[in-house]
Amino acid sequence: MIIAIYVASPLSLALCPATAVAQQQRAYDIAAQPLARAVLDYSRQSGVFVLAPMDLVKDKRSQRVKGRYSAEEALERLLSGTGLRAVRGGHGGVALVRVGAAGNALGRTRFGDQDGEGAADIIVTAQRREQTLLKVPQSLAVVSGRALERQQFRSVIDFQQLVPGLNVTQYGPGEARIILRGINAGSVGSSVTVYMDDIPFGSSGSLSNAGDMAGDFDTFDVARVEVLRGPQGTLYGSNALGGVVKYITTAPDPSRFEARVQAGVEALSGSAGIGWTTNAMVNLPISDGITLRASGFRRRQPGYIDSVGRVARDVNSTDSYGGRVSLLLMPTASLSIRLSALAQRLDTGAPSWFFADPDTLRPFNPATGTAGGERLQFQLYPQWNRTDYRIYSGTIDWNAGPVRLTSITSHATQRRPKLMDFSYSSARAAMNMLYAPDAPNTLGLTLRNDVFVDKFTQEVRLASADSAVFEWIAGGYFSDESTLLFQRALPFEIASQRLIPRGVTINGQHFDELALATIDARYREIAAFATGTLHLGERFDITAGGRYSHNRQRSDQSVLQFGIGANRLGKSSQGVFTWSVSPRFELDDDAAIYARVAKGYRPGGPNAIPSSLPPDFPTAFQADTVISYEGGVRAETRDRSVSIDASVFYIDWRDILILTLFSGDSGGTGINGNGGRARSKGFELAATVRPATGFTVAVNAAYTDARLRDDAVPRVGGPNLTGGRAGDRLPGTPEWKIAVSADHQWPLSDDASAFVGGTVQLASDQPTLFNAASRAAMGRQPMLDGYATLDLRAGVNFGRYSLTAYVRNLIDSNGIVSAVGFPITYATELGGANHPAFVATSIPPRTMGATLSASF
Repeated sequence: MIIAIYVASPLSLALCPATAVAQQQRAYDIAAQPLARAVLDYSRQSGVFVLAPMDLVKDKRSQRVKGRYSAEEALERLLSGTGLRAVRGGHGGVALVRVGAAGNALGRTRFGDQDGEGAADIIVTAQRREQTLLKVPQSLAVVSGRALERQQFRSVIDFQQLVPGLNVTQYGPGEARIILRGINAGSVGSSVTVYMDDIPFGSSGSLSNAGDMAGDFDTFDVARVEVLRGPQGTLYGSNALGGVVKYITTAPDPSRFEARVQAGVEALSGSAGIGWTTNAMVNLPISDGITLRASGFRRRQPGYIDSVGRVARDVNSTDSYGGRVSLLLMPTASLSIRLSALAQRLDTGAPSWFFADPDTLRPFNPATGTAGGERLQFQLYPQWNRTDYRIYSGTIDWNAGPVRLTSITSHATQRRPKLMDFSYSSARAAMNMLYAPDAPNTLGLTLRNDVFVDKFTQEVRLASADSAVFEWIAGGYFSDESTLLFQRALPFEIASQRLIPRGVTINGQHFDELALATIDARYREIAAFATGTLHLGERFDITAGGRYSHNRQRSDQSVLQFGIGANRLGKSSQGVFTWSVSPRFELDDDAAIYARVAKGYRPGGPNAIPSSLPPDFPTAFQADTVISYEGGVRAETRDRSVSIDASVFYIDWRDILILTLFSGDSGGTGINGNGGRARSKGFELAATVRPATGFTVAVNAAYTDARLRDDAVPRVGGPNLTGGRAGDRLPGTPEWKIAVSADHQWPLSDDASAFVGGTVQLASDQPTLFNAASRAAMGRQPMLDGYATLDLRAGVNFGRYSLTAYVRNLIDSNGIVSAVGFPITYATELGGANHPAFVATSIPPRTMGATLSASF
């Protein structure tokens, strides 16, 4: 009989008969839990004596171990990420020591870095249960919190280089479009879903510009980011055409008190300002079963774009601040309740775009027409953007033995008031004649362009216990969101840069508004889903699932010009069934191959119906859908010196959401519609080599060939408003994107270490957003030149304290990643060069910084 005895201090002993079973394979099932308990479970299941000093294990947690392993392999997996290793001891047993301590190692080591982080088993929740990455039968990338901190990546625009197949275009903080596997046609709806833990963030509908407002969350105190490539309609629902970006926050830890503070500075090439950042976190066990974790940040990001017209420097600077609070209640060992709140604010000046020449797509001066030089905007009035996030959630998790019940309730808001200089529009001259007929070219025009999203969600799911035969998850989902798109024209005096009253009198009649447009919408969705994994033997399993989602929407659109206009109401009701099938085969304990076929969708919605309904008017647009076919392999050597994660895919995209025009008796009406087909194919590769202790080389590469198969016209016929033609590449994704990084970490003493590293990134040419005017002017789809960047980093760690220095884009590449809006022109009478242009965004210029951290 196996006997387990705890001796509280100074040693914890797990005792069992000493046998020669270290190399025999057997089945293990050890939960992720406090390491002291995990060592006891390991000893009971392995028959190996383990000497575990309490001062080493008391504040640590184990990895989960499930499967057939030798005793050596099982213990190495159990200790992954703890900073401990096993050495041979007396009595035929083993002892736990810190990595780097003397002693004869137990078999091979699985630690890539000195602290064990580099080669630890990666635990993910992509399939709504904790699994090692090897067990997941789909394409998935994981960016650890440690990698984010070491490379000082603070948002999705930064860490995209670590994820093959992920591309981001951003007009400024809080205004990001996330693209996975090339699934993007510039539509107003989002094609990638962003999750904060288990909470979907952002609008599911297509009436509030959600496509350019992906959640831009700060990454401080984030445990990891999981990026699920390919459609995820079964478990994650609507909008996951291209995939899911899922932020996993660090949960409260009831085992210990912890606190951390950070402060940093940074400078950008060409900027007159200095940026800075401060972060703080505390983890506080309040009492038995109650733990609080809170974190906060404040940051100043200097601008790097200047303005002509209204002369100003660094007009796109940003101040951001926010924080998270999470309270963990554990009234019993099987029940936990986690209450969380997130608040984040991004205060930005002008958007991060500049004027680009239509022929060269390089910067030019919009006041003089001179090519080359700095990134410049033309402003006559200061522009600004405020983005505000709030998420409140409660998660109940009850382990009832055979099943686990999870309930997630959330309420989230997204506010984005914005003021744009709209003086380039042809409406400005007409407005000037109405408000100041005797003073031409003295008035400019701004546009207030606000978006408000209010979203409630409730998900309940049941999950079976882990099983060697069959595992399942089933649940239901409900969401209720309200959105408001608000646009108002605001005239101003150019000389004084002062807004003037909106009211105007024309022919003796007074009007309170120049122009006002709103879309007030409601979206409700209910869904049921289920997925199961059937294990056919020890190494082969099949995962399959389905989800039925039904949404009801209504909209109230109002467009008033000089007080004249009418409300247009719309409504829609649609249901979509999505599914996935994924077989997986383990070649051995460290390698698996998989295939996956899956369907995803983006909801359709209502069109604003004119007061007198014309014949054949499309009152609603339908959901667009994708079906994805992929296969992949994950493998690593036994000593984890080499690992590879590769996948190939083909995606068939149908009924693409496009902007179109309905022509009736009373003229044209702009509406959303469904176009034809597109497809995307390619492969992704993530490979890591650890040729020596502490030395890591990683390659992330993606090839994506995404193209329209039909012209971008409605299925029922109509004009091609976007200019996209069959064979055109889908915008926002380079054909090739490769990042190669090398990092080396080494000990300086028993309590100190240092690291250096660098990353080279190469991106090939990529197409701009579809644009009918540029196609007509140039006869082709414009292409953006490829670019290269070089990042460097170095740091030292002295136990509680660490210092990190970094340089991003060392060669100061001006890689342009988007170009839209052609033709934007500022007339000579306003001080412009009357030169038609794109507005373009680029990667930030060379950025140098340093961050000091302290932990307690």
